Amino acid sequence: PLTTPPLFGKMYNFKKIGVVPPAKDFVDIVLSKVQRKTPTVVHKGYKISRIRAFYTRKVKFLQSEIHDRLTKIVDEFPRLDDIHPFYADLMNVLYDRDHYKVALGQTNNVRHLIDGLGRDYVRLMKYGDSLYRCKQLKRAALGRMCTLLKKLHGALGYLEQVRQHLSRLPSIDPNTRTILITGFPNVGKSSFINKLTRADVEVQPYAFTTKSLYVGHTDYRYMTWQIIDTPGILDHPLEDRNTIEMQAVTALAHLRATILYFMDLSGECGFSIDAQLSLFNNIKPLFAGKPLLVVLNKSDLVRLEQLEPEIQQQVRDCMEGIEMVTMSVLTEQGVGDLKTKACEMLLEHRLEKKATKAASNALKARIYVADAGVEDEEEDIEDGNGATSSTAAFLPESVKERMAKGLPVGLTDQERSDIKEEKRAYHITNDIQEPTSLVGLDLRAGWDLPDPRDKYIVIPEVINGQNIADWIDPDIEARLQELEEEEERLLVEEAIEKEKWETEEKPYEVDERGRKCVAIIKEVNGLKKLEAAMKRGTSNAPVDPRIRAGVEKHSDRIGMKRKRSVEDVETSRGASVIAEKRARTSSVVAARTYSRSMTPKPGGGLTGPQMKEQLKTLHRKSQHQMNKQAKKGPGDRQYYNMMPKWLFSGKMKTNGKRDRR
Repeated sequence: PLTTPPLFGKMYNFKKIGVVPPAKDFVDIVLSKVQRKTPTVVHKGYKISRIRAFYTRKVKFLQSEIHDRLTKIVDEFPRLDDIHPFYADLMNVLYDRDHYKVALGQTNNVRHLIDGLGRDYVRLMKYGDSLYRCKQLKRAALGRMCTLLKKLHGALGYLEQVRQHLSRLPSIDPNTRTILITGFPNVGKSSFINKLTRADVEVQPYAFTTKSLYVGHTDYRYMTWQIIDTPGILDHPLEDRNTIEMQAVTALAHLRATILYFMDLSGECGFSIDAQLSLFNNIKPLFAGKPLLVVLNKSDLVRLEQLEPEIQQQVRDCMEGIEMVTMSVLTEQGVGDLKTKACEMLLEHRLEKKATKAASNALKARIYVADAGVEDEEEDIEDGNGATSSTAAFLPESVKERMAKGLPVGLTDQERSDIKEEKRAYHITNDIQEPTSLVGLDLRAGWDLPDPRDKYIVIPEVINGQNIADWIDPDIEARLQELEEEEERLLVEEAIEKEKWETEEKPYEVDERGRKCVAIIKEVNGLKKLEAAMKRGTSNAPVDPRIRAGVEKHSDRIGMKRKRSVEDVETSRGASVIAEKRARTSSVVAARTYSRSMTPKPGGGLTGPQMKEQLKTLHRKSQHQMNKQAKKGPGDRQYYNMMPKWLFSGKMKTNGKRDRR
């Protein structure tokens, strides 16, 4: 697959693309490198594995070298879908998008074909049983790879021409501050850019002197600005415009810049004022959303006021709502003012665009500025100092009742004392240690809520001008009483269930004697397992006498009937018993040896021909990965030395070699 293309910098530096050699030179380059970098001596007396490795290395080296060079070509050329639309359309105009993609696609396809050829011939090389056959396989592999490279003659030649032309393109940054000059040929566009910048654009008294885009740079407000001179455009339909004109149309369509449309009222350019106005109306859709200035050049010859009234009115009607600037490049009258006006217009346009972006609108939507408005019916309220306020105030009903009865609005000393006693009683009832001060006191720690996080939600005192205390449910006391009764009932039921559980007989309880019996049974089972393991190991492995003595002593202590050990059996038996045992053992061993030496029958253990075919298929699939890696079998662990010491060490001679021959 195609890899990610390299970044060409901020302005797409196409000069870094490497040279694309012709197909014939490409073949000579890779073959000479194979000859220089791989061993060159082999004898038919070598082992066949060494001969295979010799020719396999050459095939692999050529395949990897071609792969790397073609990959570099494909990756260095820009992808039209990944670069700026201006450059993508410009390359389409200059080189034809379809032809460009076909050339890169052919190069990439040949790379994949050569990779497949290398794998196939490396796989075939392991079947070569002589030096001649291995050499013929190598020769066929190298020949087919070079044939594929020669078929890239047209694609590589086209890509080299594209590379040369791309390297000559000016470095245009589509995102920086830009002034774009356009208009009919020979109206003074190139002379204007030569005055403002150090660009050396050719100026001649005939049309289409400028055949491509030219870039110059100038400074304004300590910032660098690029000024782009475009080829002249003629007034005819878009499909009739040639490659030179389409470069100017592409720049107008994609670059965010201040557009300077140059006009020559004197007629020295060879085009009438009507033709210039018609061209302006024709390409006017390309100016949408961009600052625009109409420059009336060559004012030293003819000014707008010197024309006939009908022509003046026609120009003003066509440029309605568009600012016109009079200038003369020859006398440099108005050149500096035009530069200042164009730069200021672009800066203002950028600021307006930033202010109307969606991000700024979203930020404004998140900000709310409260405006304290004055109600229609205002009421003057006098405060304690005798001052009056015209803002209407809201007083809860409870406060108004206390004021009507002559009671103080705030809490009395007795009410504060009662609240303090209630807090102290709450701490004593809930077993909470009362702090010596209010610092760090958590009054909500004992709240019983479904979600513990709800305990620390801030409860407002006033919402929409109303007191929260006035919203208390009038039935709150009755509901609290119901909750307390339900809680008491649940506690009583829980106590009854607990008492019933404790007094109930449990049939599965075991007394002390039963626990001891269970422990002895577990211990006996463990000893039996240990003795069985010791008995299994007596025929081959020695047993520590201390372990055996410990097991026997423990068995006697718990009263377990112990079997006689192997030593006791052997000493108690007579010589005849021992001889009989040895004879029987030898006969068994002989029979077992005979059975093992028999050749298994073909197809033994298979239920039928269907299972036999399945086994063949599985065997063939298991060999697929080894064949793909050119392995001779599952035991092939040979790694070829790609850089032998005899070839890459030693002092290089005058003939370019390091050996003594």
